[in-house]
Amino acid sequence: MTSKFTLLLIASLLMSCTTVATKRPVSPPRSVEAKKPKAIGGMASGKAPKIESENLELPAGEADPNNPLNYVKALVTHSVSAPKKEDQESYRLRAIDIVEHKLSVDQLEDVADGSEFGFLRGHALFRLGELAIEDNDLSDAKKYFATVVDYLPGSDLALRAQEINAQLEASRNVSSHTVGVVLPLSGKNAPVGQRALRGLEMGLGLHLPGSGFKLAVMDSEGHPDSARRGVERLVREDNAIAIVGSLLSKTAPAVAAKADELGVPTLGLSQRSGLNEIGPSVFRNSLTSAMQVRHLVRTSMQDLGMTKFAILYPNDAYGVEFANVFWDEVLARGGKITAVQPYSVRETDFRLVIQRLVGTYFGEAREDEYKVRLRELQKTDKKRSSRNSNLEAVLPPITDFDAIFIPDSSKAMGQIAAMLSYNDVKGPKLLGTNLWNTRDIARRAGHFANSLVFVDSLGPDFRNSRFVSEYKSLYGQEPSLIEVQAYDSGLILRQLIASGANSRQDLIKELTRLNQFPGVLGPLTVNPEREVERPVTVLTVEKGEIVPFKGLK
Repeated sequence: MTSKFTLLLIASLLMSCTTVATKRPVSPPRSVEAKKPKAIGGMASGKAPKIESENLELPAGEADPNNPLNYVKALVTHSVSAPKKEDQESYRLRAIDIVEHKLSVDQLEDVADGSEFGFLRGHALFRLGELAIEDNDLSDAKKYFATVVDYLPGSDLALRAQEINAQLEASRNVSSHTVGVVLPLSGKNAPVGQRALRGLEMGLGLHLPGSGFKLAVMDSEGHPDSARRGVERLVREDNAIAIVGSLLSKTAPAVAAKADELGVPTLGLSQRSGLNEIGPSVFRNSLTSAMQVRHLVRTSMQDLGMTKFAILYPNDAYGVEFANVFWDEVLARGGKITAVQPYSVRETDFRLVIQRLVGTYFGEAREDEYKVRLRELQKTDKKRSSRNSNLEAVLPPITDFDAIFIPDSSKAMGQIAAMLSYNDVKGPKLLGTNLWNTRDIARRAGHFANSLVFVDSLGPDFRNSRFVSEYKSLYGQEPSLIEVQAYDSGLILRQLIASGANSRQDLIKELTRLNQFPGVLGPLTVNPEREVERPVTVLTVEKGEIVPFKGLK
């Protein structure tokens, strides 16, 4: 079973039908953005792809799609000899597009070395420089970019090459005790950014006399371009040995990609999926969807003996990602998903959502059952009116699942729990994420208060920990998981650097080998995907209080 499945259960389709009443197999939702395989220069080696001529008229021999080098050579010739200027420009742009996207490394080198390719030599060299950066060969990259300036002096491409070389040169200068951070410190996400900043300051020991560390701070403003520029300044001006950030899924890829391009290790704090796939210097220290779901499903199936599950999720990036990961994990462990239902993030009623989930919304699929049950009810209740004979009042809910996974806030869970009770749904457990770890969770859950199973890094004893006491004495507030993850990131960097990792490459090696590092909540280990595996606690509610789940009694 692969980790990704077929097409997304498009929201509009799911919201107009029920997967339970018809008992048809359901397909899992996929992520909001389908991740495409990363391409390097069209292809890095092997047979070159065929080149489409895009209606540019060339003699038959010159337009051979199986011979890309002859084709681009012909395009160069016609970019000069074509009688019309607009045709010349078309040939030129087509040739550049092929060089930038369609040629293998060997073919790019042939173009760069061949005088007959004219202006394309500079474009081939620039592309080779980009590929060298992707391979972390910064020395070759600098040579390629420097040669671009020789071939195309004064051009926009030459200016870009000069700028990249300046960044690469700056990246060689390292201040081993300066850590950079890119966070949203203005705009709507500023409060979250400030909390992470405080945790990082504590982790680096900046509140202690003689710490020796410096924190260089850049405001991402919640925009990828600002985040990218922030990384450039941290490397060029502050010579940061490493960069922490960003928190937001919108800006995290920009920070990671730019830092990786410059060979600077990053510790991301975002849950954004695929973040650490950007490059070998990208690490992540965040409680991810995979970490949470893995513990949640294992507990449900191994400790509680569950085999069948329903998924009820908000149709946003968070809900879709968790629904995907949950589905994958259940199937990987031999379980079944018997019902899936999305809902709008603006939903507040949930009556129709629950009816669709349990098969009482559409009567066509259960028409015979409805008629039989209605006759039986009318026999026993002579005064029964048509008002009391609607579908949900006659048909019992179909609950062929042991638990319902709801990756949403405690508020939404409370509204859903109330509507489940109203629709006479009894028995299933409700499974949730760390969003449920709130003080009012028992009140919100109502009749389902004793049927909750959810996960978090923060256990019930966290508020009495030494870290919380120290944080409150410094800042007068109670910390959250955001501060803890930022603190752990600062502490990791501080101790690795103090132990001798005083270059970026050394720091990357030490981060890769991190094992059983003593974090605030427990030992931290970096896995082969460069994820910091965070401690996860399975929680439940007993007598109105959140307590660690202890399994079946």
